[in-house]
Parts: sequence; structure tokens; C-alpha cells
Amino acid sequence: MQVRNVMSSEVECCNTQDTLSAVASKMQSLNVGALPVVENENIIGMVTDRDMVVRGLTNGNSGDSVHTVMSSNVVTVSADASLEEAAQLMSQHQVRRLPVVDNGHLVGIVSLGDLAVRNQADHSAGQALSQISQQDLS
Repeated sequence: MQVRNVMSSEVECCNTQDTLSAVASKMQSLNVGALPVVENENIIGMVTDRDMVVRGLTNGNSGDSVHTVMSSNVVTVSADASLEEAAQLMSQHQVRRLPVVDNGHLVGIVSLGDLAVRNQADHSAGQALSQISQQDLS
């Protein structure tokens, strides 16, 4: 089964000029913990609620732009990739969500939960969660 079969295709985004306060409000209204950061339909980063708290809000920077706290080394997956490939990427990079791209453009997002709801992916999702949740003991 391919990523396109389980991904969420209605993805809300933000841009680098959005303030942390505005993005936090958007996350709250959407009940999500992460948003892709896009410019010209291309993903250039991800911002999570944790990024905003740890890198921004705890320092009193709620008016700062998302650019100051976003992760810019974004791991993406192709819509044509298999669920196993997506789970492998999640494990390898210790992420719970992967932006899905097609010809460089954001077309969706796939989460660990998306993988878990598919019977065929239960094993892959379980392995990915196990590896994502492991603490680095070194």
C-alpha cells in the first residue's frame, strides 16, 4: 500500500512570517501539534508545538516569526512510497509525522497514527513508534 492511500491530504500550513502566537492559535483551533512551513507550495520547514515552547515562548518571544523556531531539515516522503518506507523514515529520523511531496510540492502529511490504523501497517507502525520513543542512552 502506498502513502497516498493513508495520508491526510487537507493539510493546513503556515509561512515563515507568521508569528508564534498566530501559529499557536491555528494549532489550537485545528487540534494539531505540528504544521508544515511552506513558501510557493514548497515545504521549507516544520514547526511543532514543542518547537514553539522550547525555542520561543519560554524565552518570551511570542511575537517572533516561525522562522526563528522551525526545523528546516525536513524529512519528506513521496506519495508513491510504500507504508514500510514511510515507517522506516520515521524510525530513522525519530519523527512522528512526514510531509508528503509530489514533484517537490506538499500534497499531504502522513503520521504514525495513519500507519497504525491500517492492518497491514500495524507491525511497521509499532516498530517505528518503538524506535522513535527510545531514549538515546549514549
